[in-house]
Formats: sequence, C-alpha cells, structure tokens
Amino acid sequence: MADDARVLIVDDEQGITDLVSMALRYEGLSVEVAHTGGDALRAVERFRPHLMILDVMLPDFDGFEVLRRLSGDQPRVPVLFLTARGELDDKLRGFTLGGDDYVTKPFSVEELIVRTRAILRRAYDLEPDTGLLGFDDVLLDEEQHEVTRSGVVVDLTPTEFKLLHYLLLNADRVVSKGQILDRVWQYDFDGNDNVVEIFISSLRRKLEADGPRVIQTVRGVGYRLRRPAPS
Repeated sequence: MADDARVLIVDDEQGITDLVSMALRYEGLSVEVAHTGGDALRAVERFRPHLMILDVMLPDFDGFEVLRRLSGDQPRVPVLFLTARGELDDKLRGFTLGGDDYVTKPFSVEELIVRTRAILRRAYDLEPDTGLLGFDDVLLDEEQHEVTRSGVVVDLTPTEFKLLHYLLLNADRVVSKGQILDRVWQYDFDGNDNVVEIFISSLRRKLEADGPRVIQTVRGVGYRLRRPAPS
C-alpha cells in the first residue's frame, strides 16, 4: 500500500473513527475523519482522499446521499461502505450509486485493512495482484495453493494453509487466538482456543523443520510472524 495514500473515514461514532484511524495510520496511510455528511463533503474538497470509508447512517443525511452528491466529481472517490445495515437492498443501492465494497458492523479491523488495500490497488494500481504473500523466505502462492520456504515446498493441510495465510496477512502484528478462530475456523466453529495451539504447533513443525523460527508466541496475547535474528 502506498505510503502517500489518503483515506477519509466518515462515521458519527467516535469509537469507530478512532479505531479505524489508528489501524490505517499504522499501515502508513494519511487519515482524516468526518462525523457528518456535510463535514465529509467539505473534507473531500480539502483533503482529496484516495478512498472514503463511509457509514450509511449519519446525523444529517445518509452516506448514500453523500455519494450521490459526489457523483459528478472527477476523478471519482472510491468508497467502502461501513455500516450496521446489512440488508440486500442497502447493498444493492450502495453498489448502484458507485460504491466499491461493503463491510457490515461489527467488523474485523484486519478484514477492513485487507479490503482497503484491495480497493486502492484496483483503483490506483498501487500493487500488482499476484496472489503471492511473502515474509522473509516464506512464500505462499494462492493460485497454486503452494507454500515454499527458501524455495523448498512445504506440504500443508488446507487448514494449515489458511492459518499461514492469515498470519501472512498480518505479518509483524500480534493476532489473538480469538481472532484466529474467527478468521480461520469462522463463526460456526464451537470448539475452544486449544485448537489454535495445536495447529500453530503443527505449522511450526513443518515450516521450521529446516530453518529458523518465524512464528513467535507472545505470551498471554497471541502469535505473530517475526524475521529470524541475523546470524
């Protein structure tokens, strides 16, 4: 994601704007916040965002009206709708007006970041979508469903592959067992978080069999990928 990309967050809940702002600034983005539709329109003129994360329910007029009033702007600002309203009619209306994506509250910050990256990439060609995720000497190829380390294929089960994919998406960040359960096993998994420890252990055995450790346990918090210390 380009360091100079600008994102405008429009939501009347300060807790939401604070959380999303902090996450996107951590990604290296420039961020501004608006809490009403009118403020959003003025911020677009001043800030010229590359992307707007736009709530539907606003205190003056709704996000659909914001997008309608911006429809004559050139170039058009890409929009990710962020709202508690998840009805099909709302989604269709948002896409018809020119929205680029739609995330329903409550939402995962990690998912929001991934969707933000995807919109910026599509709109501005910031990164080629190669289907490859890498960290140090670990490479995951989504199209080939293959993982290599230092060029050597690592044979993973589908669940181990999905677990590594999630860790790679969040490289250098700590993710909790609960977040891993939500994203890898989804919400219909009713087991406890011991399953995460089991699969992390299995993934380590395979991924680190012929190389230094890359999966770090942060005690009491969760897991993250880290680069091995230089020898």
